[in-house]
Amino acid sequence: MERRVVITGLGALTPIGNNVEEFWKGIKEGKCGIDNITLFDATNFKVKLAAELKNYNPENYFEKREAKRLDKFSQYAMIAAKEAWKDSKLDKEKENMERVGVILGSGIGGIETIETENRKCIEKGPDRVSPMYIPMGISNMATGNVAIDIGAKGESIAMVTACATGTHCIGESFRMIKHGYQDIILAGGTEAGITPLGIAGFTNIKALSRSEDKTRASIPFDKERNGFVMGEGAGIIVLEELEHALKRGAKIYAEIVGYGATSDAYHITSPAPGGEGGARAMKIAMQEANVKPEEITYINAHGTSTHLNDSCETQAIKTALGEENAKKVMVSSTKGHTGHLLGAAGGIEAIVLAKAIEEGFVPATINYKVPDEECDLDIVPNEGRKTEVQYAMSNSLGFGGHNSTILLKKF
Repeated sequence: MERRVVITGLGALTPIGNNVEEFWKGIKEGKCGIDNITLFDATNFKVKLAAELKNYNPENYFEKREAKRLDKFSQYAMIAAKEAWKDSKLDKEKENMERVGVILGSGIGGIETIETENRKCIEKGPDRVSPMYIPMGISNMATGNVAIDIGAKGESIAMVTACATGTHCIGESFRMIKHGYQDIILAGGTEAGITPLGIAGFTNIKALSRSEDKTRASIPFDKERNGFVMGEGAGIIVLEELEHALKRGAKIYAEIVGYGATSDAYHITSPAPGGEGGARAMKIAMQEANVKPEEITYINAHGTSTHLNDSCETQAIKTALGEENAKKVMVSSTKGHTGHLLGAAGGIEAIVLAKAIEEGFVPATINYKVPDEECDLDIVPNEGRKTEVQYAMSNSLGFGGHNSTILLKKF
C-alpha cells in the first residue's frame, strides 16, 4: 500500500538568514545575500562576489575541538538538521530510531579541507597531512555526522548529483517513506564551496558571473545575465509518513505528492536542447501526483542566471505545462537572494516551497531589469505576491545532465 508523505520540520542556514525564520523573512523582503568575497583573498581572481553566510561562527554551535574536526559542509548540515528536528517536535525517546533515516548530499563535499591538506602535503610533506583529512573531506560525512548527532539508525545515504543533489535527496526520501521503507527522513543538501579552488574552477568553466555589482550579478531570466554567483549553506527538511505525523499531532507544512528524476544523457555541462530532460522530470512529478498542468500555481525554478539554463528551463516549462498554462503559472528564482548553493540549492528551495504554500506568498525574482524574449514567463519580477498556493513545484538541474523536480500540495 502506498503511504502519504508530509513535511513536518524545516531547517536552514543561508546567505540571507541563519535559521528558517530569518531566511524566509529575507525572501519575503527581497533581501540580497551577495557581497564581496571575504572567506579568502580574491584580489587575483576574476570573480569578486559570492553569497557567504553572515556572522557565522562555528563556536556558537560547536565546541572548539569539535568544530576543528568538521569541515564546514558538515557543520552546516548538522546545524540545519538540528533546527529541522527541533521544529518537527519529534522525540528520540518516543521514536523507533531504526525507522528514521538521513538522506542528504553535497555537490563538492569538504573542498576546503581538501585544499588545506593538499597544500600541507606539497609544502611540508605527507607526514604533515591531518589524520582527520579523510573523515572531514569525504562527501558522505555530512550525512554520517547528522545521523550520529540525531541518533538516526535507519537508511543513511549521501547522494551526489551536482546542483540537483538537494532535490534528488528529498525526492528519493519521499519514495522511501511512500513505499514503507522508513517512517521519517531528514533530507536536503549542504555546501561550503566558496574556496579559492571552488571559485577558480567554476570561473574557468565560464559558469560564474564576473559582475562586481551585487545587484546585477545573480539576475535569473534577465537578458543581461552572465553566470551564477556561488552561495553556501544548508537546507534540510523532515519528511514523515502522514499517519505517523497525525498520530503525534505534528504541524504539517505541506504534503509532497510528486517527484520526477531524469537524465539528459547529452553533455557534461550544457542542458539538453529545449530543456527536454527537465520537461520530462516535471511531467513525471505531475503524473505521480495526478495533477494537471493548470493546477500548478507556482514553480520555484532552478533559474541559475546562466544564459543556457534560464532559456532552456523556460522551454522546459512550456513543454511540460503546455504554452497556455506556462503563461499563467508563476515562476520565480530565489537565487537572486541567495546565490546558487549548488548541492544545497534544492534543500533551501524546498523550504521556500513549503513556506509559500503555508503562508500564501510567492517570492519574487529580484534585481530584474531587462526582459528577455527567450524567458517570456511570469517570473514575478521584483515584488512577491500574496496568493493562495495549492500546488507548487521546485526544479533542480545539475552538471552531468541530472534533472529533478518535486511537487508539493497544500495540506
